[in-house]
Amino acid sequence: MTAYMDNQSALAAWRSGLKIEGDAVSSSKYAVFPGFCDVHVHFREPGFLLKETILTGSQSAAAGGYTAVCTMPNLNPVSDSPGHLQIQLDAIRRDASIAVYPYAAITVGEKGEELVDMEAIAKDAIAYSDDGRGVQSREMMKEAMLRAKKLNKLIAAHCEDNSLLFGGYIHDGEYAKAHGHKGICSESEWGPIARDLELVRETGCSYHVCHISTKESVELIRKAKQEGLDVTCETGPHYLVMDDSMLQEHGRFKMNPPLRSADDRKALVEGLLDGTIDMIATDHAPHTAEEKGKGLSGSAFGVVGLETAFAVMYTHFVKPGLITMDKLMDLMVFAPRKRFGIPLEDGDYTLWDLDTPVTVDPETFLSKGRATPFEGAQLFGRCIATYKGGQLVFKA
Repeated sequence: MTAYMDNQSALAAWRSGLKIEGDAVSSSKYAVFPGFCDVHVHFREPGFLLKETILTGSQSAAAGGYTAVCTMPNLNPVSDSPGHLQIQLDAIRRDASIAVYPYAAITVGEKGEELVDMEAIAKDAIAYSDDGRGVQSREMMKEAMLRAKKLNKLIAAHCEDNSLLFGGYIHDGEYAKAHGHKGICSESEWGPIARDLELVRETGCSYHVCHISTKESVELIRKAKQEGLDVTCETGPHYLVMDDSMLQEHGRFKMNPPLRSADDRKALVEGLLDGTIDMIATDHAPHTAEEKGKGLSGSAFGVVGLETAFAVMYTHFVKPGLITMDKLMDLMVFAPRKRFGIPLEDGDYTLWDLDTPVTVDPETFLSKGRATPFEGAQLFGRCIATYKGGQLVFKA
């Protein structure tokens, strides 16, 4: 059995408690990894149970090798008060098979009009985010950063300037022009990042940028890190291996931010290789089949990713030698846990068959969501089992 590690000290916390039992996981051909961590998922509970629940979302995560995830607050009700967050916490305690850490919103109802009582909700929130909507007001974001700094909490920003959207729904590139679609310009993402980085300089806030997709975003964050600002960022597997030339007229290719140009994808890969991009996060965003069956223009934004993320990254980056397995473990295990203060407990591990090719079939997903741009792709990496605290939580 092969155990891949980032470094000896990081591995020690879980290796001592490693216990592998059962005939299904006894073969020496399997690789064992620490439990993955995704700091950006949508489990849709409370409010949107037809799309996903804490139960199905955590099962999907376990099937992808994850033992910890952070859930975004754009729910019904929005996680903008202790009482509203408690609804989600109760569901987590009742139904979650892995560790689930909820975000709190930055503004009440994610409407951008009034800051939440950040102090009152701090003890139960992993961080603050208005994910799904950008905080449009510079003054409101500055105040949120100042308060988050006092609380020693992260601001995790969905960076999107609504004034630059103009009804767009895919990247404002060649595909949009050729097929008559409304485009989303890159500045709608990198403009708010530039604004927020100025605010980080002013406030000293710990700042994390969600799902970056443009070359300008990469460069802004690279320079901010060189300057010594307390900033990290994430991107998703689909942004690293796909661009808008690969779009098809189907809702499973529609997400926000959208798949960008080939140059943007190249810049993201360079950012991954040089350490500008700190971690992989799926932005797992399930919807019903009806919501995703209305083409690029009419479908809801969002794709699922928990059950394909490792295989995509392993197939496209580790197998070709672009990154080492150690680097992938840092991106999917250690860096997100370190930044968000999420422990890797003894007995958190996952076993994989790395040799057998698998064709992505969304109908086999444990998530309620089926929309993935990787449908039909042949990938290497099949999860055999996942253990949380030494307890089996997924078995293929």
